[in-house]
Amino acid sequence: MKRELASWYSPSLNKEMPVARYGDNGFSLLLVPTAAADYLEYERFQLMEHLAPFIDAGKVSVFSIDSINNESWLNNNMSPRDKSIRHQQWNDYVFNEVVPFLKTNTSNETPVITCGASFGALHSMNLFLKRPDLINGVIAMSGVYDLTEYTKGHYDEDVYFNSPVHFMSNLNDHGTLEQIRQSRNIHIVTGSGSYEDPQSSGKFAKILYDKGISYELDIWGEEWPHDWNTWRAMLPHYLGSRF
Repeated sequence: MKRELASWYSPSLNKEMPVARYGDNGFSLLLVPTAAADYLEYERFQLMEHLAPFIDAGKVSVFSIDSINNESWLNNNMSPRDKSIRHQQWNDYVFNEVVPFLKTNTSNETPVITCGASFGALHSMNLFLKRPDLINGVIAMSGVYDLTEYTKGHYDEDVYFNSPVHFMSNLNDHGTLEQIRQSRNIHIVTGSGSYEDPQSSGKFAKILYDKGISYELDIWGEEWPHDWNTWRAMLPHYLGSRF
């Protein structure tokens, strides 16, 4: 499996930001880490080993980036407003820097699918829904799509517009909705075991249904907890059967 590391100084975030790339053919899968983790998290937890057959076959190129949750929602030393601002800067980094990097290293026509587990699922879904003109779909695993679950009671405009449960309920812009509706790769996946919250996935899926958006809601059984053994099974399953 081909593996390359890159980085650049991000003007959006005013810091060096690394990216790991695996493979060089197929559609682009953009991995967003869980909670406070970094761009090599999926590799450390052996997920990349499970994706290797798809990468080596030229089906997918995987790009894994850093989150900055430790500089926003998970940083208890920051003011709530500063957390919101920092998160919005991270969105700008993805849209204005990461996606162009993917396109430069693939092609302008290469589809981009975001993917993440746990907190990364919320971010992945949010990125897709905010910019369906740039991102073509999402695989969201074991997510909760209400950002207020992470904001310790803080609620402002940026929280609203980065919380899929909130802003999608009220989204009426025809152009954006039509772009979202064009995707055939909106996958909401969760287990039902320890620390999973399938009700959150169902609640969010209902919001998409009410907007006329096609999606797949896949709730796995109680033997699948909120943990890496679940995600190591889920993601290869979707790459093998849906793409």
